Amino acid sequence: MHSPDSSPHQDPTNPTPREEVHEDRPTAPGSEGEIPPDAGSSSATPRADSPEGLSSSAGGAPSQGQRQPRVGDLDASLQAEIDAALADMSVDEMLDSAGPATRTSGPAPGLRTTRTGRIVRVHGGEVFVEFGPKSQGVCPASQFDEPPAAGSSVEFVVERLDAFEGLLILSLPGAVQKADWGSLAIGQVVEARCVGMNKGGLEMEVAHHRGFMPAGQVDVRSVPDISVFLGEKFPCKIIELKKEKNRLVLSRKAVVLEEREEARTKLLDEIEPGQVRRATVVGVKPYGAFADLGGLDGLIPVGELAHERIRDASDVVKIGDVFEVKIVSIDREKTPPRVSLSRKQVMTNPAAEAMEKIEQGQTVSGRVTRITEFGAFVELAPGVEGLVHISEVSHSRIPSVSSVLSKDQVIQTKVLSVDPDRGRISLSLKALEDRPAPKSRDREAPAEEPAREEDPALRKLRAKRGGKGPTRGGMDAHGALGTDKIDWNF
Repeated sequence: MHSPDSSPHQDPTNPTPREEVHEDRPTAPGSEGEIPPDAGSSSATPRADSPEGLSSSAGGAPSQGQRQPRVGDLDASLQAEIDAALADMSVDEMLDSAGPATRTSGPAPGLRTTRTGRIVRVHGGEVFVEFGPKSQGVCPASQFDEPPAAGSSVEFVVERLDAFEGLLILSLPGAVQKADWGSLAIGQVVEARCVGMNKGGLEMEVAHHRGFMPAGQVDVRSVPDISVFLGEKFPCKIIELKKEKNRLVLSRKAVVLEEREEARTKLLDEIEPGQVRRATVVGVKPYGAFADLGGLDGLIPVGELAHERIRDASDVVKIGDVFEVKIVSIDREKTPPRVSLSRKQVMTNPAAEAMEKIEQGQTVSGRVTRITEFGAFVELAPGVEGLVHISEVSHSRIPSVSSVLSKDQVIQTKVLSVDPDRGRISLSLKALEDRPAPKSRDREAPAEEPAREEDPALRKLRAKRGGKGPTRGGMDAHGALGTDKIDWNF
């Protein structure tokens, strides 16, 4: 235990020194006692609803009948009032600094603060930082890719205060800390090992203490089999910590989200329409596929996945596929930004190559792929289709295309025209058939009827007419109807 006359207790987030809390202060553990006016300042008395008034002076233990509040328990107005009073200090840091003088060092429980400091020097594997005339800190040099230059400004996370040395223990934002149970805090990124799993998530180990990672906190996307993480070490963020109950909840998802956010910001500054990038398929829907560009997701519509006609994106791609895509458009006004991609624009078009080999007047064979009211589509090569219009199916009138052709039927057709620019080929089935002879409109004249046999009635009639021409009824002298007066062209 150090003397009350030792150097003043430094505020973790405010360069103004705070007076040391003396050991001979008249307080008792578990008492109702309030912190005297000289606890935080020689002239200011803590408010009844301030953190000082809510905690006892004996090791920061809660007062009788009261529960020590946490940041999440405070309402918005009270939290705003405390933030204004404490500047950059958190409630837990305030409670920590109001503890007994026997405490020489310790973590800053709860949410950590971020401050920008000036690099003083690099010595002995440590980077010394200055936040003000009376506020200094130290950060491991191993967290830097390269030793920082003296005088440069760097943003740090205040992990805790080493009161004995009077220095703030710092780390770089997102840096993985060596796990130490005594210095763990919510929001800290530590390296943890997966030692088991259950139906709810992963069992983790940090600083020889067991922790838990819910299945929903393993990754930003759903992981079908989380057992792949067994035995692995990876950085995690502490999202819940109750040391008195030995409760530790971790999240790998939070770390991945932070990394993706940094990558997304960098990527949005670089990508432009027309660029070709490598992408990984992370989701497949009937209308298209979602691909990760490395921190930013884009959509490949089903019509941009392949040159051939497809109905479902899952017919040509699956999750995990990696290929090159072309950036079609970027909408940076949306949140998150919307990126449209195309796969077929960076692929060779087999249909174009096949169409170059097809000429007008050529006889080709193909398979009927679709039948519609206006005709039938015939596949001549992979990705190449031609249309047989209903008028080109048969020389005779047909009620429907399906009355002559059926799906998957293999037929031979004649190429009527080829339009490479529009990708259209016109085919004809009837052009390979002989045209039937046209039917005559003239009717054949009826065969001449045989002459009527001679009988008394006929002789009487002939005698009456005197043997002159046909009778009034159209009979001739032989009793036959006269056909020479009939017009057959009607």
